[in-house]
Amino acid sequence: MVRSIEIPVLLVIFLVLWSCGSPKYVEPLSSVESLQSLQVDENFEVSLFASEPWVQDPVEMVFDEKGNIYVVEMPDYPFQPEGPDGEGRIKVLFDRNRDGQIDDAVVFADGIKDATSVQPWQGGILVTAAPYIYYMKDNDGDFIADEREVLFSGFFQENQEAQITNLRFNVDNWIYAANQGRSADVLFSEDSSAIPLKLRGADFRFRLDKGLFEPETAAAQFGQALNDWGHRFITQNTLHIQQMVVPWRYLHRHTHLPSTKGVTNISDHDLLMYQKTEAPYWRVERSNRRQKRYDEENLDRIEHIDSHFTGASGGTHYGGDLFPQAYQGNVFTGEVMGNLVHRDVITLSSDEVSYVAQRGEQDQHSEFLVSSDPWFRPAHFTVGPDGALYVVDMYRQHIETPLSIPEDLKEEMDFMRGSDQGRVYRIVPKGTSTKLPLDVLQATNSPAQYVEWLTHPNQWYRLHGQRLLLELQNTSVLPQVQGLFDDHLDPRTRLHALYVLEGMDALSPRLIKNALADKHPRIREHGLILAESCVECFDQVAGLAEDPDTRVVMQTALSLGAFPKYKSLTVMGKILEKYYEDHWMRLAVLSSEVGSSMAFFEQLKSMAFFDQMQDGKGRFIEDFAHVVGSSASQNEVVALLQSLQQVPATYAMIGCQGLSSGLKKSAYDIASSVYDRIAVLGKNDKEEIAKTVEFLLDYFSTDRHNI
Repeated sequence: MVRSIEIPVLLVIFLVLWSCGSPKYVEPLSSVESLQSLQVDENFEVSLFASEPWVQDPVEMVFDEKGNIYVVEMPDYPFQPEGPDGEGRIKVLFDRNRDGQIDDAVVFADGIKDATSVQPWQGGILVTAAPYIYYMKDNDGDFIADEREVLFSGFFQENQEAQITNLRFNVDNWIYAANQGRSADVLFSEDSSAIPLKLRGADFRFRLDKGLFEPETAAAQFGQALNDWGHRFITQNTLHIQQMVVPWRYLHRHTHLPSTKGVTNISDHDLLMYQKTEAPYWRVERSNRRQKRYDEENLDRIEHIDSHFTGASGGTHYGGDLFPQAYQGNVFTGEVMGNLVHRDVITLSSDEVSYVAQRGEQDQHSEFLVSSDPWFRPAHFTVGPDGALYVVDMYRQHIETPLSIPEDLKEEMDFMRGSDQGRVYRIVPKGTSTKLPLDVLQATNSPAQYVEWLTHPNQWYRLHGQRLLLELQNTSVLPQVQGLFDDHLDPRTRLHALYVLEGMDALSPRLIKNALADKHPRIREHGLILAESCVECFDQVAGLAEDPDTRVVMQTALSLGAFPKYKSLTVMGKILEKYYEDHWMRLAVLSSEVGSSMAFFEQLKSMAFFDQMQDGKGRFIEDFAHVVGSSASQNEVVALLQSLQQVPATYAMIGCQGLSSGLKKSAYDIASSVYDRIAVLGKNDKEEIAKTVEFLLDYFSTDRHNI
């Protein structure tokens, strides 16, 4: 009897002791084992391109015009270095035996604090390493940087997951950088007398050929994708794909808009993802604690442990020519917590301003690539000159800022595990034998050859060709470039040629007018942007108010703001008359001086715009009145109050609400003449107006206003 009890008791004791001593976190796999843990879309195959010791802690990789491979390593993550220098490195990778795998590396630059991204420029590279953007260059051919110059300084540097990063050269000749909306006072080293640029709630863009730099709409965290037309898509940890719809330069032409949000989430599917790994112990514990707190506080909130986007990273546009047609123009995004790569099919309808991001037909309940290895951390991607998609795997046991994890859970976590490891994978269609064309790229290429690159189906060639022509400023190729713009069948080539001409100061009104008349809507869209400095292009710009492509019409509304008010009133009115239900169109109109003027309001009245009640018209009048109130112009406020007596009562009520919010924003000390107008409006026999005006009267009769 005693024996029959002893065995189960001992077994229980053994299991308890075993469970207490078992590790909470799994060990790393070898590079071969890690490759075997990957499951990719059935139309593709994945191979190991690089691994330790040649790469360690990689967070970004790029190919320059010679095919040289630069990889950025971030071994300090997630801690800040104690001294002025860090352990960050930039390496140049080599495949010496040409077998398709990296077998050598040279440290191009080291001792860099928080290096996160690179962009080829002028024979060297630009490097983001908060608080700086550097220019580095090797002058003697040994692949070791001889120059290290600070170009920009002043960027936010307190959190490695929210710093300046993701440098991208775009078709419009600007270089864009993600800044996650962090505050910064940015200085340009080549203009020491300049006032620091205040970045607040914005990303960053600059042109070194023109000495220009400015804020840009959005707050990308780590990842920004630029498609063939220069449209920008950003990555944030939970919102894996958003689109920058309206650029900063339009949203901040004046400071009175009720909202300057110019981005939108374009995903048509929820945050659900299909991972193969289990959530780590610390995440399960933290999520359970948070959920318990939410429940105790009666908050309607769910803390997801896994299977939902929380670590989206590195969104990249596939602009190569190797993938099947269904994958062309897709955006690939890593999920470092879910150990997977997500694919979005990006489409733009002619009757929409923003894109839609959808799962592929075969990806409705799966992902493009998943791993069973919880150390797989797909932080970023790049498309090479061979058209392959390269996956940059930081390969760490933990990816999370320690600031977000309770102290007791951190005791069993080694945040540096894996800092000596890293992988890069190469994804190609099944059966593809394509290799990197290093021999061709490393040959001496002429400006004429770079012009030919503008015709290549792979975006990699087109962007590098355009950038190199911009850098060289060799005017002998202008006839060849203009010929591409005039006659080439591929609209992508025509667009690149157009901006090469712009970058070489070779645009003429004739060329801009030709762009405005191009048969492809995206060329017309860019033609409108370039026409903003072409006074004689107004008639062609105005004509695009009736374009069949809605995005072209929105750009028309934005660009009209660059022309004299008296010319634009009627055209702007026609746009709003047709598109008043579209939020982005209303915002485009209001962003300009003409679209937010009382002259425009009177133009709308003369068109009988307010005769019928429509929700979109009500939204416009509320926002318009807000702008007038915020501007604190006594004449404009008086004129609006007078006009509100001549529109339907509901519109007048909405207008008063918008006016009050704008006046509060401006903290305007209202003059007695304005107060009298409000009082007159309050005597209106329309009850709705009278009630709304009571609020205005109460607000402006307090001692803090000058009445």
